[in-house]
Amino acid sequence: MKYQVGIVGLGRVGLPLALSFINKGVTVIGFDINEELNTSVKNKVMPFHEPGYDEILKNNNLFSSSDFTHLKDVENVIITVGTPLLAHIETDLSQLKQVLSVIIKHLVKGQNIILRSTVAPKTSKFVHLFIENNTNFVIGKDIYLSFCPERIAEGKARVELEILPQIVGSEDNESAKRSADLFSNLTPQIFHTDFVSAELVKLFNNTYRYINFSISNQFAIIAEDYDVSIYDIIKMANTDYPRSNIPFPGLTAGSCLRKDFGMINETNSYSDLLLNAWKINEFIPKFLVEKALEHRSFTNRNIGVLGYSFKKDTDDTRDSLVPKLVRYIEREVPKNIYVHEPNIPNQMLDDTYKNYEFKEVIENCEIIFIALNHTAFYQNIDEILNYNKDRETIFIDYWNVSGKNQIIFRS
Repeated sequence: MKYQVGIVGLGRVGLPLALSFINKGVTVIGFDINEELNTSVKNKVMPFHEPGYDEILKNNNLFSSSDFTHLKDVENVIITVGTPLLAHIETDLSQLKQVLSVIIKHLVKGQNIILRSTVAPKTSKFVHLFIENNTNFVIGKDIYLSFCPERIAEGKARVELEILPQIVGSEDNESAKRSADLFSNLTPQIFHTDFVSAELVKLFNNTYRYINFSISNQFAIIAEDYDVSIYDIIKMANTDYPRSNIPFPGLTAGSCLRKDFGMINETNSYSDLLLNAWKINEFIPKFLVEKALEHRSFTNRNIGVLGYSFKKDTDDTRDSLVPKLVRYIEREVPKNIYVHEPNIPNQMLDDTYKNYEFKEVIENCEIIFIALNHTAFYQNIDEILNYNKDRETIFIDYWNVSGKNQIIFRS
């Protein structure tokens, strides 16, 4: 084969993986239907922010194409397309089915297929059956199949792809061997298991974090009801106490944490811990708006929102809770809403809201939500708090960027 690896989907999972393999001397070709992304790769410009990869892309030639006929030249086909959750807690396999329908036309005997997207339990078995039912190939004999989940944190891919153990889920020894041999180029530690166990590893990792954050958010609601500081309480609870590691509260979202619980939960007919964690985390935007309204009406006032992405220092807005926060603000009929996201250079955010300049927010708004804990906000916190001090701006600082240990306070 001409290429050791062909990665289908050069998004935030696929492109860092491709460049990490290239950096280890593995030959890689990329496939994506987004021609704007392909052009960016061709011009050796990262289409999104992921530390450590600009130089690798600049110094290496990664061929990216929407022409899937090149798949015949690939030993290992890695699928990284999205698997979102539909509105009513139902796993959406449409992108995966679309990709499978394309690649089966170009598969050749001896290739190894690796599913890397986060998927619901039994999705790998679905892929197995889809391939066998739509081709003349037998998995484990003619071609091979494994589920090898990514478990990186966005912003840390460059480091974590080489230090995190790789899970390899498969149903036959040859598939397991081929996938393990490939990923041993990146990490020395490989765990072998079956399809469902590998699928649950990723889902349990994310759901465990999601539930922990929901506990913090529930504690924040309780503390606010008693008019005490959740930040002081957590600090005292954690300091030099060996059985407590409570995280601080925050907007808990993102393309994994906000949906992965549902890939397990859709199989249950009853309310459970996972669903309740979702309910708590999803309630926080409304909780913050309701608490702010106790201090001042929003109607016919300028409201500022600092931050729009889903987590600190990223330009990724997928499944961010900030748009939900803005929609709750809109219900109160403000005069204007000024949103500023420092990590996105565009003038528009998701084709929905204008990305105002930082100064426009602090100059014009008398109620300001510090919606993300971006480094830029820490660096400019004095200016944020003191720019119009005489106006008595109300701040909603759920991430405690100000260090005041209060969710809501006046300047």
